[in-house]
Amino acid sequence: MHSQRDTFRAEIPITLTCADYARVMPLATGEVKPEGIALTMILGRRGSWPARAEMLRRAVQDEAVQGGEWSMAQYLYRIDKGDRRYVGLPVFPLRNFTARDLYIRRGGPIRRPEDLAGRRIGMYSYTASGSIWYRHFLRFVGLDPAAIQWWIGDIDTPWSAPMNLALPPGVKAPAPGRSLADMLIAGELEAIYSPPRPQAYHPVDGPLARLFPDFRGIEQEYFRKTGAFPPQHLIVIRHGTWQSNPWIAQSRSTSVSAGNHRSTATQKGFPYATPGL
Repeated sequence: MHSQRDTFRAEIPITLTCADYARVMPLATGEVKPEGIALTMILGRRGSWPARAEMLRRAVQDEAVQGGEWSMAQYLYRIDKGDRRYVGLPVFPLRNFTARDLYIRRGGPIRRPEDLAGRRIGMYSYTASGSIWYRHFLRFVGLDPAAIQWWIGDIDTPWSAPMNLALPPGVKAPAPGRSLADMLIAGELEAIYSPPRPQAYHPVDGPLARLFPDFRGIEQEYFRKTGAFPPQHLIVIRHGTWQSNPWIAQSRSTSVSAGNHRSTATQKGFPYATPGL
């Protein structure tokens, strides 16, 4: 009869996809090894937004991998519909505060959060994890997301989504060939929410600026009052892989925690790699 330790020694081969976050590098390089798992990580490159999207797609569509980083919102939507093909682990490779992602037109009419009441705001998605937390933050600063006029489209790329894109009632999309950043600069929107910095943004003299230039202050207040450090992505594993070896969930979670500690220790020991980001 094999013990659990004997099973660990077998080293189950698992391949996962993920963006190239600094905190996952101890796992990707093998510095930290999950017990009982021969882990291979396929990573995005250079923080690329398209590469990140490709890693999320492959996590649930590529038969050659056993899972990876995925949208927490999309995972919960599937669970709500009874789709349990994937098991979500309490591992969140992407957590992010959202005040830093709110951009306005420099010199425009918006000066304070309350100026956005009932106004037009663009986002890259209405159902993504980040956009859900965006609406949560707006409530935190006293705004009603239901009263906002939402526009969904590409931030910098001219909008080219299919005409049958399903959007909630009242939510609009740009005309083909228009980007949300162009609409904001032209005064057709009052703000946009964007995880990557819009190309027109500059902290001093660009046409787009952050509504909260000192975003760390409001984000710290948000955390103190809500207790939320918004989880946007989690790690999922195919249900069949987990069902055959349920212990891999704990092994993977424990190794990620160890990797986070290594990454944090590196930053504390030599904190000059990311000054003032």
